[in-house]
Amino acid sequence: MKKPSTELSRVLSHALRHDPGRYGLELDPEGWVGLGEVVAALRSRPGGWESVGVADIEETLAAASKQRHEIRDGRIRAIYGHSLPERIERTPTTPPDLLYHGTSPDNLERVMREGLLPMSRQFVHLSTDVEMAWAVGSRHASRPVVLHIDATAAHAAGIPFYKGNDKVWLADEVPPRFVTARP
Repeated sequence: MKKPSTELSRVLSHALRHDPGRYGLELDPEGWVGLGEVVAALRSRPGGWESVGVADIEETLAAASKQRHEIRDGRIRAIYGHSLPERIERTPTTPPDLLYHGTSPDNLERVMREGLLPMSRQFVHLSTDVEMAWAVGSRHASRPVVLHIDATAAHAAGIPFYKGNDKVWLADEVPPRFVTARP
């Protein structure tokens, strides 16, 4: 029986974002690993992964509502969300003028004092639209606060930004002077 694509997506995220060693995988400095290596790693694990193939992974990624992974030149990587101790290297690029971050009202005072920090992740995750920031913030509070990030000013001040995908941008941190809480 074929495993559901949501289950395969979860396993890929765990292997590529959080614990590649558990799967016998070694990511390169940019987070890439051979697609064949991932297939072999999954097939060797218990739990019904014996028949998983490259096509299954490609179909899962194509059907996903969120772009969390990418395949290029026979390699695969998680685009963002890493909690690995080894830093995933990214190339800084010019961000959109304004980005957003959803958070709990309980965090607002700390953020306005310290800025946005990656916490247990490698990067601060920022959204390109208010709706996505609201949805992310809703994981932490029923009425989240959507913070507005003056990415143009932050970038001009030397804060590096990295493109995750069309809706997610990453930063090492965002100092409080570039963060505004709006109702």
